[in-house]
Amino acid sequence: MELIFSAALCSVLVSILLKFAKQKGFDALQMIAWNYAIASVFSYLWFKPDLAHISVSQTPWWLIVVLGMVLPSIFLCLAKSLHTAGIVKTEIAQRLSVVLSLLAAYFLFQEQFNQLKMLGIGLGIIAVLCIIFSQTNSSQDSNSSLDRKGVMYLLSVWVGYAVVDILLKYTTSLGLQFPVTLTLMFFCSFMLSIAYLLFRKADWNIKNIFAGFVLGLLNFANIALYVKAHILLKDSPAIVFAGMNILVVLFGVIAGLIIFKEKLKVITALGLVLGLGGVVCLGLAI
Repeated sequence: MELIFSAALCSVLVSILLKFAKQKGFDALQMIAWNYAIASVFSYLWFKPDLAHISVSQTPWWLIVVLGMVLPSIFLCLAKSLHTAGIVKTEIAQRLSVVLSLLAAYFLFQEQFNQLKMLGIGLGIIAVLCIIFSQTNSSQDSNSSLDRKGVMYLLSVWVGYAVVDILLKYTTSLGLQFPVTLTLMFFCSFMLSIAYLLFRKADWNIKNIFAGFVLGLLNFANIALYVKAHILLKDSPAIVFAGMNILVVLFGVIAGLIIFKEKLKVITALGLVLGLGGVVCLGLAI
């Protein structure tokens, strides 16, 4: 359980770092780019992928390139959502992306659904609608365009993380080894992010590199610890799945309320409770 706790803590620390970075004038895109540089290095050292024997003809490079573009884009949407919608709503939206992933599993991968899965998906969708509705009905003195941006970024996080999950599932179905996929995906994300920054003629600053390294360390630690927990608890995937999602949401709520002084409205609290209920149902249904 310590691994799940640590993985969840790293996940929330990523969000906290991104939110603080925006307030302190860091460039989120530069941080995200260097994050993938360090993540690719740690992925190579930790998972030890066999890059020397990659089949050029059989490796789905198009999929790795697509993931290389999608990952930094979604990460940037996460940073924007944290700034406009807050850490509480963003963490709920990110974790409830599993609802869309499961729907894709049903329609694309013919996965069988039981009543608990159906209940979990239903609760998850209602929870997302609650947090989106609470964002559109924020305080009357708020800027309406900012509210619309918050909703857009929340939806981007919800849909985007589901797309990443679906693409990774598709990659696995092609037989590509997970360590190879992960390492190439991180490296591709780094290269494409740097190319975009060069095209945009970004104002490079060494503080963004250091912040990106910290971000990459936390981001990779989250993934490595989560995978390790699945390996050690291979007979109890529900514990890993439900435990990770519940702890991330709870840590996110605590950080939002205590560190960033966010207000937990009734409808947001309702979405939180429904979301946690949905995660528990999905965990029990595995």
